[in-house]
Amino acid sequence: MVRYRPEGLEDTFSAESDAPDAPVAVPSIGVVGWLRWMWRQLTSMRVALLLLMLLAVAAVPGTMFPQRAQDETKVATYLADHASTGPWLDRLGFFDVYASVWFSAIYILLFVSLVGCILPRTKVHFTAMRGRPPRTPRRFTRFPAQGEGVSADEPETVVRAAAAVLRRPWLPLWPRYRVDVRDEGNGAWSVSAERGYLRESGNLLFHLALVGLLISVATGQLLHYRGQAIVVQGNGFANSVVKYDTFEQGTAFDPSTLEPFTMQLDDFESRFDPVTLNPRDFTAHVTLAEPGKDPVKKTIKVNHPLDVDGAKVYLQGNGYAPDIEVRDASGKVAGGGETPFLPQNPQYTSRGVVKVPSVSGDQDQIGIVGYLLPTARQVDDTTWQSIYPQPGNPLLVLTVWHGNLGLDTGVPQNVYELDESRMTQSVDANGDPVTLYVKLGETIDLPDGLGSLTFKALPRFVALDLRYDPSLTFVLVFAVLAFLGLATSLFAPRRRIWVRAASDGGRTVVTAAGLARGDDVGLQPELDRILAATLPDLQNKPASTQETP
Repeated sequence: MVRYRPEGLEDTFSAESDAPDAPVAVPSIGVVGWLRWMWRQLTSMRVALLLLMLLAVAAVPGTMFPQRAQDETKVATYLADHASTGPWLDRLGFFDVYASVWFSAIYILLFVSLVGCILPRTKVHFTAMRGRPPRTPRRFTRFPAQGEGVSADEPETVVRAAAAVLRRPWLPLWPRYRVDVRDEGNGAWSVSAERGYLRESGNLLFHLALVGLLISVATGQLLHYRGQAIVVQGNGFANSVVKYDTFEQGTAFDPSTLEPFTMQLDDFESRFDPVTLNPRDFTAHVTLAEPGKDPVKKTIKVNHPLDVDGAKVYLQGNGYAPDIEVRDASGKVAGGGETPFLPQNPQYTSRGVVKVPSVSGDQDQIGIVGYLLPTARQVDDTTWQSIYPQPGNPLLVLTVWHGNLGLDTGVPQNVYELDESRMTQSVDANGDPVTLYVKLGETIDLPDGLGSLTFKALPRFVALDLRYDPSLTFVLVFAVLAFLGLATSLFAPRRRIWVRAASDGGRTVVTAAGLARGDDVGLQPELDRILAATLPDLQNKPASTQETP
């Protein structure tokens, strides 16, 4: 190894210096050191932003895959259609994303990161707010905003007048300066002023509100519930989990806490524009009965929900539920009843499915698929259409299937879809599908000797959505606080102003300087305003431009 030795210093090296360098011993930080390092990384702002972005990415699978909390049937269908990948996705929690271990881990880490970041900053911030403004610098020439003037008053009088101006807000509710008047000796007085801690206060408020939002959303997910029910005119439902068509609930929700009220749909009114067919008004007239209270008449409109024990009942949709009676070949009532048909267009052409299990084991099960035309008009020999959403000339247009409905397979079925894989469609002598046209009050025979069908009545139905989330008010409050905190942290200026007055040959020379954090185009005008208010006779000469140090 060749070593460089400065010329003339050879005698300062010992013989041992020619030996190879000894290895540097690097101290081990140990377990405590690693934990401290991990904590510092976790509570850094960059990691908090990374976790926030990761949380948004982790929520994406919840929109791509069906979720058990929303629709167990779709999850079962997905698992049946994807026999290879479905079970693995299920094990990884992709069908219950927001309650999965990995999503909860990100959520908790983000919460801990924000809290660990906020607490030290809050302590430092409040300590700084209680401290005195920084001392007045000796020279003002290096500051971006400067001004000077002359006064006939004593230096102390001028400085205290400047301090009074700084303490007085420019506008109502405008932030004031914290001031500190000092006697510098030799006839010189100065005042240092500072404001802008509101900027850091807004920043802390934003992060605290973000923590509040996280807690509120988590609480809502734990305690919320939501149920949907279709109620036919003249019927009702009870507020019980088993009475809803679909019901989702938070992990910590107790179904026994549901308020045991009942609601009956007495009537439903709808109004449409006669030209455009746009809906004008939907009103559901219901009777609400709560324990220990007399039944009361209530109305539910779109965007005007009914409030029951903190839960809101929304009017989500409406349509027709034809009352159909199906009898088998022996004349026994096999099925039917009031069956909701879902509207497909503004004319309320509605599609529905009637599933009729066999009364006796020697007859096929029946599936009837078709459309309801509220006000039917014949276009040609085989085509009908609805021209108005109100029931002027109701007509059912149906096709008939028979076979095995698959009700005993154990796989949940959509009541608005017919599994045709085990069914055979009824056809005529030419092999064409049989189409039945049934008017209100008519009874017709079903093909293939399957029995008969009667169109008995045409009541309305409403789709009600009951929601309860105790966190909504808190989410709104914390969202507003987060907005206010962010706006304050972005727009509240951080400024420091210094004014010095010193005697000079029987007069008082006043100099001033200002400093802001970041670019602040209002700093020089602010300094000029303070000097003008301090020296009303204004022999002052404020700087005309701001200069960058």
